[in-house]
Amino acid sequence: MSILARKFLPPAIAGLLCLTGQAALAVNEPDAPQGTAVTVLKATKSCFNNVVQVSGIVMPREETAVRPERPGLRVAEVMADAGDTVTGGQVLARLNLPEGGSVNVTAPVAGMISTSNATVGALASARGEVLFNIIAHTEFDLVGQVPTEDIGKLAPNQPASISIIGAGDVQGSVRHVAPTVEPNSQLGQVFIGITTNRRLLVNSSGRAQIRTGQSCGLSVPLTAVLYSRAGTVVQVVKNGRIETKRVEVGLTSGGNVEIRDGLSEGDYVVARAGALLREGDLVRPFVNGAELKQ
Repeated sequence: MSILARKFLPPAIAGLLCLTGQAALAVNEPDAPQGTAVTVLKATKSCFNNVVQVSGIVMPREETAVRPERPGLRVAEVMADAGDTVTGGQVLARLNLPEGGSVNVTAPVAGMISTSNATVGALASARGEVLFNIIAHTEFDLVGQVPTEDIGKLAPNQPASISIIGAGDVQGSVRHVAPTVEPNSQLGQVFIGITTNRRLLVNSSGRAQIRTGQSCGLSVPLTAVLYSRAGTVVQVVKNGRIETKRVEVGLTSGGNVEIRDGLSEGDYVVARAGALLREGDLVRPFVNGAELKQ
């Protein structure tokens, strides 16, 4: 159509011709990016430890009191003090007899002296104050309280990672689980044997993570899971569109959550799900900064 002819066309028709020309130009231009850019990652298999948390205090596993066998003695010499590690039969103190002479007080068991009340000149007898307390074999337990719902998960020999104030991280295992719970608090006791050569302080606080089992399933970040009245869901990208899937979650560890049902291995999950993305939305998925072509 000539410029002269177009000049005398009605305005509505002229505008329509203009839009048609713009559409024709757009067809010839490269396709513009479509959809919201989202970061996705692949759902992969992973195993999660089932862990029970326990707080408690460090206690001697067995403590032996040391006294003389007869009354009327007096401490003449002290040869060991609190904190010392002793062997079975080692002389701890020398006592004077009323009739003259002396007798030695020896350690009945190897271990560490936790307390010493022996002072030179003090009286000592079989019924008097304990001269020494020895932690047998220098063995300690972390004695903790566990809620009723977790008691049934615990059993002897389960491994535990323990963090003790002043001693750091040590290892251990469940030694004994009490058969009853305290009626008011509904807490039960667990005794966790501590395995370490480090020096431990009696009554120091500690926290243990007891591994009671393992569960293996699919793993996604906690940020990929949405909790709503409709249930627990994740957002998956398929063919460039959002699909919302209801899932069953399990254990958590290190910022990830176990998906027991609702996902398939290899599904691309939106790493940070949100309410702004809805079922059927067009998106551009990216994995490690590179756009994913589906």
